[in-house]
Amino acid sequence: MSEPPPVIVDRQVGLEAEDLPTQADLEAWVDAILSRQADEHRQELTIRFVDAEESQVLNRDYRGRDRPTNVLSFPFESPPEVDLPLLGDLVICHPVVVREACEQDKSRHAHYAHMVVHGTLHLLGHDHLEDTEAEAMESLEREILASLGIADPYLTPSPPHRDSDTEDERADA
Repeated sequence: MSEPPPVIVDRQVGLEAEDLPTQADLEAWVDAILSRQADEHRQELTIRFVDAEESQVLNRDYRGRDRPTNVLSFPFESPPEVDLPLLGDLVICHPVVVREACEQDKSRHAHYAHMVVHGTLHLLGHDHLEDTEAEAMESLEREILASLGIADPYLTPSPPHRDSDTEDERADA
């Protein structure tokens, strides 16, 4: 059996910030997901870190929600005759992730890992619209994050603070 191709992450930074995940962090997090997907041969994605304004524009234009959000997922839909290893794009809003990590008493590193795992699972076709889908997706997130030494992201010391920036305690992807 041949080795899967290496994970390729195009890391893009669209804002001034010093404490963003590194290229190595992103590749490790994505690899932790894709290594569990035996039949998945798409190994490339873009992860872009943005400010609140860019996140709000994208969330409004593509999801009809006029506010910044933590993570947006844009799956790549290849025409049938084109075989590319692209999963799609994740857009992660740094100010929202920083605020949520603080509110939920989590490290930024752990919350960023959760956003990458959650968003990548969306690129792979997972969703959380129905309760059964949400339970399955959250269970998979917990397993993947635990394999990375990161605590259950859905256990918080107190209920998550809700405001106009997030729809619920789940990532918004």
